[in-house]
Amino acid sequence: MKLTMRPYCGEDDYWRIRDFLREVFLLNDRREWSWQACRFDYCRRHVYENVQHLRMEDTVYIWETRGGRIGAALTPEGRGDISLQVHPGFGTPSLLYEMLAVAEERLARPGPGGSRKLEVWAHEHDTMRHDVLAHRGYTRGEVPEYQRRRPLHMPIPDAPVAPGYTIRALGDVDEHPARSWVSWKAFHPDEPDDRYEGWEWYRNVQRAPLYRRDLDLVAVAPDGEFASFCTVWFDDVTRTGTFEPVGTAPAHQRRGLSKAVMCEGLRRLVRLGATMAYVGSYSPVAHAAYASVGFTEYDVSEPWEWLGEARVEG
Repeated sequence: MKLTMRPYCGEDDYWRIRDFLREVFLLNDRREWSWQACRFDYCRRHVYENVQHLRMEDTVYIWETRGGRIGAALTPEGRGDISLQVHPGFGTPSLLYEMLAVAEERLARPGPGGSRKLEVWAHEHDTMRHDVLAHRGYTRGEVPEYQRRRPLHMPIPDAPVAPGYTIRALGDVDEHPARSWVSWKAFHPDEPDDRYEGWEWYRNVQRAPLYRRDLDLVAVAPDGEFASFCTVWFDDVTRTGTFEPVGTAPAHQRRGLSKAVMCEGLRRLVRLGATMAYVGSYSPVAHAAYASVGFTEYDVSEPWEWLGEARVEG
């Protein structure tokens, strides 16, 4: 069936892509060979609106049938960082070539020497995508994503909370500054604090459709400071929960706090009826930490890199 490409154009497309992602995720037996809806939500509200200040109308593209059924979508996680979402019934080399051509022409970021650069993700066993990428001059990059999962019928580990600390859900807006600050400390440990840009970004995160404050968990230190956190996204359509992000401030590390907040998140997912949980990891430390919570099954998504010649104007 012929698919026609067009740019994303408004809120109706946002909801249609979310439905498409859920459909594909379920068809793929809930393996993350395509994005989950929560990743699309988080990309929009945080990566686009808070970090890179991009419009989806300028970066997201849809391939659909004459009747309006979506067969594929190009969903960058920022300019130059490309993910291809493809329905298994439409996955052909010709479609992949077309999607890559659009990404190369419209979404590359500046590379060395005036070149244009793309990073496109492909799962380690997706030989069709590997062949197409290699034919177009892409080379396999470094630092893959380990897409970890664990069934929720498995026992949840015993993870006692360190003495003096408590775990609870995030409070109202007056706790946004503290939640933002612990995130800054966890993810920017080597940067000077004068580069901290404030807490207003967190309101955007809470606008995501699957956000639930009862699944936005924090570990609170004896002095009331936020020490560790995880946000869990529960999708009742796919009966899954995804942890994104997870972190602990350097001053509170090596106390088992990340494990404790994640185990509390798992218990809450079980009570909501979820049957599978997910988290992504990129480093040996993160691999080991998440495996200790039962995330021992995984798929590997690899970055493939492309350098194109600079455009000649005129």
